[in-house]
Amino acid sequence: MNTMESILKYLALQFAGQSIHSHFETDLKRFDKYSISASQLFFDYSKQNLNVEVISTLVAWAGECQLSEQTNSMYSGVKINNTEKRAVLHTVLRAPANIQKQVLGEKLADEVAQTDARMIELVTALHAGELTGFTGKAFSDVIAIGIGGSYYGPKVCDEALKPYRQASVRVHYLANVDGITVTNKLQGLDPETTLVVVVSKTFVTQETMLNALAVKQWLLESGCSEGDLLGHFIAVTAASGIAEDFGIAKRNILPMWDWVGGRFSLWSAVGFPLACDIGMENFKLLREGAYEMDCHFVDAPFSENIPVLLALIGIWNRSFLGYESLAVLPYDHSLRYLPGYLQQLDMESNGKRVDINGEVLKLAAAPIVFGQEGTNGQHAFMQMMHQSHTTIPTEFLVPMQGHSKYTEHHKVLVANCFAQSEALMQGKTLQQAFQELIDGGMADDEAKALAPHKVMSGNVPSSTITFDKLTPKVMGSLMALYEHKIFVQGVMWNLNSFDQWGVELGKQLGSAVLSVFEGGDDSKLSASSQGLIKRFMDSE
Repeated sequence: MNTMESILKYLALQFAGQSIHSHFETDLKRFDKYSISASQLFFDYSKQNLNVEVISTLVAWAGECQLSEQTNSMYSGVKINNTEKRAVLHTVLRAPANIQKQVLGEKLADEVAQTDARMIELVTALHAGELTGFTGKAFSDVIAIGIGGSYYGPKVCDEALKPYRQASVRVHYLANVDGITVTNKLQGLDPETTLVVVVSKTFVTQETMLNALAVKQWLLESGCSEGDLLGHFIAVTAASGIAEDFGIAKRNILPMWDWVGGRFSLWSAVGFPLACDIGMENFKLLREGAYEMDCHFVDAPFSENIPVLLALIGIWNRSFLGYESLAVLPYDHSLRYLPGYLQQLDMESNGKRVDINGEVLKLAAAPIVFGQEGTNGQHAFMQMMHQSHTTIPTEFLVPMQGHSKYTEHHKVLVANCFAQSEALMQGKTLQQAFQELIDGGMADDEAKALAPHKVMSGNVPSSTITFDKLTPKVMGSLMALYEHKIFVQGVMWNLNSFDQWGVELGKQLGSAVLSVFEGGDDSKLSASSQGLIKRFMDSE
């Protein structure tokens, strides 16, 4: 353990018993000192249990970990994904053309530009009604089939940017490998007017291809010929040959690159379904917002850098104060899918047990991420956050303006958001609870019996991210903010944030179980799995 880590461990012992509320009593300007504005976002971290010494030590440790050098390596195309020997260049997809050429070289930069141009052609023709199905009718619906990173980013942004959807085409997402999901998705669609987008880097991903085959069969059973299928499918993949064998025309295949990881791939042609829904101009604004955050991340000093501070505070809470979870609570219905996306981004990226050298991590990494839209969470898991023995740091997100005409609703929503962060910090003592009951007219004995049930320990750290309104540019900034947070934490924990070998194990064993269904050997499976397989096969 290096010197900075030792100092942070020592500071954590001091702060474990500190009152967050008392920090405000001793520093009347704390809010101003511990808040930052950048890239259309405002970040308040004054309710975190830390002070200038903690921040300066974390920042110094980031310097020792060569965060700036590691960032430059990522941006310049060094293969920082060491286990898969790949570069990590999703950020270059939202950079200006001159930077793309500088980083990627002329040939690859041209391929990126050609992909964007083809996306524009397809989206424009789709919205103009020029793309038609097997009976000559214009497409009215797009069904995007993917899983994991090929699905989550576009889906989250699509829901967040609902007010910016164009009127001519509806976009639907299909990810889950469940027959009911497929049935429900297809039920309201007309095969004559449905365009299918299959997003899969390898074009052999089990869930994606099973769903793609089901939709293909649906079209064939509806009267579409094999030849006409060519006009109904678009693929986003790195395996163009396999996509062509599936029956997708070469002109309708958009590329994916191995230097863009799945959960960071929104900015590539993986975002094509989103562009179909919100239009290419809004998709460009999404990229612009992300690029603004990129510039802030690269240029701002660590102590004034929102992604860096968000990451360092997360490390302080997880690795040094020992808090195992993180609640992400967007007080905006449009962002209700964001916590689920961040579960993947955070836990799939940094949920590791060894560092980049294969050595067991010395510090706890990757919190358990969960969340729900406000105010629903207040009537569910937030009871535990207020009154259990478990301290759960929290990130609140809220727009200052909503998109609906119900301004009073939005005012109440924002009030609840601010109140919850205050309540988590302040809590309620036994004496306060008792006195409230007495002041309400309750008898002394009855108040003494009830008061302990109303005690809340408080001292729960939280940060709040606000923005004026949820626009495409703001959404781009938010998505990039969390990408950079994960990268910074990976650097600090010295792990590879860009592989996911745990996911691969599940795929391997899934194939093994499927082979048993077809009469294969089950001797390498446990008695439990063998028994469960037997129950399934007996039920058929």
